[in-house]
Amino acid sequence: MTRFGAAILAPLGLRLSAAERAFFGKENPFGFILFARNVEAQDQLLALTSELRDSVGRDAPIFIDQEGGRVQRLRAPLATDWEAPLDFAARYGNVAREAMYLRYRIIAAELRACGIDGNCAPMLDVARSETHRFLKNRCYGSDLPRVLDLGRAVAKAHLDGGVLPVMKHMPGHGLARLDSHLDLPRIAAPATTLMETDFAAFKPFSDLPLGMTAHLVFTEYDDRPATVSPRMIRLIRDEIGFGGLLMTDDISMEALSGSIAERGAASLAAGCDVVLHCNGEMAEMAPLMEAIGEMTSEAYVRAVAALTAREAPDSVDIAGLRAKLDALSPERAG
Repeated sequence: MTRFGAAILAPLGLRLSAAERAFFGKENPFGFILFARNVEAQDQLLALTSELRDSVGRDAPIFIDQEGGRVQRLRAPLATDWEAPLDFAARYGNVAREAMYLRYRIIAAELRACGIDGNCAPMLDVARSETHRFLKNRCYGSDLPRVLDLGRAVAKAHLDGGVLPVMKHMPGHGLARLDSHLDLPRIAAPATTLMETDFAAFKPFSDLPLGMTAHLVFTEYDDRPATVSPRMIRLIRDEIGFGGLLMTDDISMEALSGSIAERGAASLAAGCDVVLHCNGEMAEMAPLMEAIGEMTSEAYVRAVAALTAREAPDSVDIAGLRAKLDALSPERAG
């Protein structure tokens, strides 16, 4: 069987152009990812997701960033508008685990209704006082037990809802003081701190089907960003124990150097399975795919296993989920 192209790619607009359709058909990327520029209405999204899958002739996974809060591509009235995860979890206090499950089960149902079956969550980065503002309120908590508890609820909600969860940002982004969209964060924390907290946040989730790398340097280990560092990818595989499909964070982020094609090739050479490219620019996607080609046989096995984890969702009553969430509200309890 032909292996998938070693990429997750994005369309540029609301519908596929003829050039995009031909390009995706030729390159056969593992999957696709959508952004706000691709979103107008439910009917339009169903048409776009159908076109994307038709272009590769299979039920390819289609991902999105729908964390809720600042990072959510679907907005009202198409989907629920949520407060930031950190604020939401803090507001629900000791019932946050159940509240987070309900929140992301609703999100999963809203995504499936639009033809989307992958979400870049849970985010298992442990927040600190110094965590950069681009990341901090997207976290679930500032202590490891809290992040583990809520992260498991988020992962289960996605799987129950027929949506593939992508845990991020491996092996941990919580100590970053810079925005990796614009700069390269360098983490100088000792290995013991990292192993006991940041890396430890991912170990209990090694059974999840997909994970995403972090574009940052851990100086105790390497002087290269984790995405393109063989040492850090081995750590993710051997010490954290993650056996699922490992995708890069967006390869066009400015934390990385070199051309897009060079970045993609370096990430695969380091041990990543799939390159994530998000801006939809054909001038970048074409040389990227020429440089990276198809998945390795090992990556293909992991890709098939990830797709097998994508099951039909349990039947659900969204209004009933909302009622349960409302009943947990601290305002209601007060």
